[in-house]
Amino acid sequence: MTQTSNRLLDDFAKLMTDAAGVAQGVRKEAETAMRAQLERVMSDMDMVPRDDFEAVRDMAARALDEIDVLKARIEELEARSKD
Repeated sequence: MTQTSNRLLDDFAKLMTDAAGVAQGVRKEAETAMRAQLERVMSDMDMVPRDDFEAVRDMAARALDEIDVLKARIEELEARSKD
């Protein structure tokens, strides 16, 4: 009886292990499909990749800093020309 019981438990454990593997495969396949769909939607919306956005944001910040420097220089030159 114990050998039959162990065999039954072994079969049940194998079945659960196989089911977990199948569930993991299904999850991975669903994630891949969702990622592909999101990339397709984002592409259709003409969304900018994050790296490109951050690069342009940094360029704009540097340009604004340079504008402030140039404004100060212009004000200094105008003040000198009035003297």
